[in-house]
Amino acid sequence: MALVPARLDGALLGTVALGGAIGSLGRWAVGLALPHIPGTVPWATLLVNVTGAFAMGMLVAFLVDRPGVHRLARPFIGVGVLGGWTTFSALAVETVQLGETHHVQEALAYVTGTFLLGTLAVAGGTTLGRRVWPGP
Repeated sequence: MALVPARLDGALLGTVALGGAIGSLGRWAVGLALPHIPGTVPWATLLVNVTGAFAMGMLVAFLVDRPGVHRLARPFIGVGVLGGWTTFSALAVETVQLGETHHVQEALAYVTGTFLLGTLAVAGGTTLGRRVWPGP
């Protein structure tokens, strides 16, 4: 079954683009602050992915069953800001680079740690968010 795209909405596109720019610039700044040394765990990418997962958990807790949330809140924060902030592609490239430079244990620890910490961060963010913003 083919997916039919929704009508293009200029406000939605602009909102996602603005959020993406903010998230991407933030990720770039973290990369500058925590430069990656080849053969070591890419701490900047790990940090943005785990904090992004936590923030996504908080966002989900806030938005679920909440009447009156602006229609652009989720696209701005979830797709734009957090989509620009987090990066699966950098995780994949850095993991391959670690493996290619014979740092296989670090590559496995990086992938496993990112997945586990990210999953725990979403759970923690959702739990905290539900306490901060109890549902209706």
